[in-house]
Amino acid sequence: MGSDCHEPEEAPAHPVSVDAFAIDVTPVTNRRFASFVDTTGYVTVAERPLDPADFPGAPADNLEPGSMVFTPTPGPVDLRHLSQWWRWQPGASWRCPEGPGSSVVDRLDHPVVHVAHEDAAAYAAWAGAALPTEAQWEIAARGGLDGAAYTWGDELRPGGRIMANVWDGPDFPWRWTGESGWDRTSPVGSFPANGFGLRDMAGNVWEWTDDWWSERHPDPTGPCCAPRNPRGGEKAASHDRAQPQFRVPRKVVKGGSHLCADTYCRRYRPAARRPQAIDTGMSHIGFRCAWEAT
Repeated sequence: MGSDCHEPEEAPAHPVSVDAFAIDVTPVTNRRFASFVDTTGYVTVAERPLDPADFPGAPADNLEPGSMVFTPTPGPVDLRHLSQWWRWQPGASWRCPEGPGSSVVDRLDHPVVHVAHEDAAAYAAWAGAALPTEAQWEIAARGGLDGAAYTWGDELRPGGRIMANVWDGPDFPWRWTGESGWDRTSPVGSFPANGFGLRDMAGNVWEWTDDWWSERHPDPTGPCCAPRNPRGGEKAASHDRAQPQFRVPRKVVKGGSHLCADTYCRRYRPAARRPQAIDTGMSHIGFRCAWEAT
């Protein structure tokens, strides 16, 4: 797993070994998540009111339940500043992905979004499963293609074919060409499966794993000693060092999303990874479950 050819956090490429496991064919959908909520009465992080005592000095509007929603910009922007296309939307949740007035009624087969890590873990426990480790997720995403750049091979668009729901066109985050047919999430399974028959392992939504974030993979111990069932990172060291005042632990998310473009992000590859604060859901983050093989 990992790569020495792209982003520094993906290095070093190294062998790993995992016990046999099963994994969801697709990300968990709104339909499946609704069944969980209907059965258990679960309330997601995005739907819970915030305690003002935990956020002294915060404006009242920022204490309303809600989540982070992608909003296209009116024109080209400096891609170093994510706040230009991400906004806090009171009332946004898995039920109302764009906030009040939106709904998942016509998106029941799309991936559930606006789920924090604990929401995803709660669903997995209810389903008798767990969130995959980063190693499990990456092995599954590779589909048996050891070292390939993408889940389907080394060409982004083999024969011109669109293989995943990623941003269409070079003009992120303001102009989308519509070539894929979807401007946000797409129904799961809309694009070709990988070699293991798994869908949406690239694009559509980022997916939670259960590994704590680390800036790099651990250095391999040698060709004879592939780590078995590795678990990356440590909770205490996983927070954003650029924001030490918050110290919110972060987990690894994988797979890229419909907002990854060839000119921005480019993390729709099995080796790609990024950190995500465990208390924050967003409109492009979902998950799938894994099980120990029986």
